[in-house]
Amino acid sequence: MKEKLFAVSDSLSGKDIKHLRKKLKLTQREFAELVKVSVKTIERWETGEKPITGPIITLAKLLNEFPQIQSELKIPKKDYPMRLWYMYENEVCTIIDVDERERNVRICNYTRNYASRAFGRVEKPTYEQYEEFLESRCFPRSRDKMKLILRDLDLPFYDPLMIIEKTQGKMAEDNFWIKIER
Repeated sequence: MKEKLFAVSDSLSGKDIKHLRKKLKLTQREFAELVKVSVKTIERWETGEKPITGPIITLAKLLNEFPQIQSELKIPKKDYPMRLWYMYENEVCTIIDVDERERNVRICNYTRNYASRAFGRVEKPTYEQYEEFLESRCFPRSRDKMKLILRDLDLPFYDPLMIIEKTQGKMAEDNFWIKIER
């Protein structure tokens, strides 16, 4: 018999999956989205007699031991008119919800790495900090030949949000970028 390297079961039953889903208080659709499989797969797992194997075993163990993970990964309801997704490659680092009219900002971080968060250690940024963040994702206001760059971007004046809408806030020296939802 091959020596085990990790204390993880070799398989789960459909009852195990259903129990975990219920423990997390998720529908089949929500659970499917969390574990990145189809709803049909969840249905098959929960009703089938065949042992379930594969990466879901380790994920199920982690979710069972640390159920708060699913709530930490949950995307909040969008209450403000604009949402910015601060990304590192394909990973969500921070969601920034903004009400420009009322000058309100609310964030939700999805990484424990402060260097990868939009506002570092700041959990409740002010509107001014939000504006500074936007400007940090653009070329500086004092940049040489700025008018030429703005013309290339088809922008009438320097506005960090408008620049980010055109450039996704991509900088030459990193893999962070911003997606804007209105």
